Formats: sequence, structure tokens, C-alpha cells
Amino acid sequence: MRPTLLLQKSGRSAWKGPYFVAFPNLREALTNHVPIQTKARSCTILPNFVGIRFLVHNGKDFVPVLVTQDMVGHKLGEFSHTKKRFNFKGSKGRL
Repeated sequence: MRPTLLLQKSGRSAWKGPYFVAFPNLREALTNHVPIQTKARSCTILPNFVGIRFLVHNGKDFVPVLVTQDMVGHKLGEFSHTKKRFNFKGSKGRL
């Protein structure tokens, strides 16, 4: 994805550019397949993050997220859900 398209998709101003965090161990994570643990849920996924596994904090624990080409331009927090699904279950004493 071209950087100009990336800027058009984001909610930030074009002159600011995408918000991302500088991960110091990015190259090591790509070569050794080591996940990067982060709490930066608002970080924009860049094209050079493709193929890297992140452990994104959801408020309680770290959820593994493998970045693919389709995720470029989105935020890391979009793939680490903070709420559980709720299912209505019938009570056991009910007939």
C-alpha cells in the first residue's frame, strides 16, 4: 500500500502522518520470529510490520496478533478485542 493511501485512510491530518511507535527490536522480531510485546494499541500498522507477531495488551493480558497485508493502515488495537462475547444461558433449575 502506498503511503499516500495510508494517510487518506487514517483519521489524522495528512501533515501529521500516521501515528506509530518506534519498536527497537523490529528487525530481530522479523528474523527470529520473536513476538513484540506492546501496549501501544493506537499505533498504525505500517507495511514493514507485515509478517511480524505482536502481543497487544487488551487491558488484562496480551493477545497475539500476526500482521498480514490486509491489516496495513489499521490500528493494532483493532485486532485485540477488549470485551468478551456474552451468551445468554438458560438456568439449570428451569424447565
